[in-house]
Amino acid sequence: MTETTTTAKAAPKARATKAKAAPAGVAFPDFEAFAMPKMEVPAAFREATEKGIENARDAYAKVKTAAEDATDLMEDTFETSRQGVVEFNHKAVDAAKANTDAAFTFFKDLMSAKSVAEAIELQSTFAREQFEAVSSQTKEMQEMATKLGTDVSAPVKEAFEKSFKEMKLH
Repeated sequence: MTETTTTAKAAPKARATKAKAAPAGVAFPDFEAFAMPKMEVPAAFREATEKGIENARDAYAKVKTAAEDATDLMEDTFETSRQGVVEFNHKAVDAAKANTDAAFTFFKDLMSAKSVAEAIELQSTFAREQFEAVSSQTKEMQEMATKLGTDVSAPVKEAFEKSFKEMKLH
């Protein structure tokens, strides 16, 4: 038997490529067309940029303050409006209760009337008293609604006037 010796073929040498670490801001360090030239930023440009950033921060602060003030104003306005509407509704319920009580009292008195003349007199008195009561209730509710409108709109009006004065100054 003959012995055959097989020699293992040497594996091809891997190409030794050393990847260069890309400097910050350069996507393709080996590709010259994409390389950014190193240049000095002029001091005037740097100062203008810094001033622009400072102005932007100031403007942002003013806008933020204005937005916070507007939010506070709206919250206060909504709370005033809510309270006014609750009071108005209570007044309306009180008026309805008073009118209903008066109607039930009238019907009770009417059922106990001894004559037609007494019933007509009760009806006339009830009509006159109800007309006066409803007139008074309507006047009170109108005054309350007017006050509510003024209370709700006054802070908004003041804020707008203040804003316009500030705009005229700038």
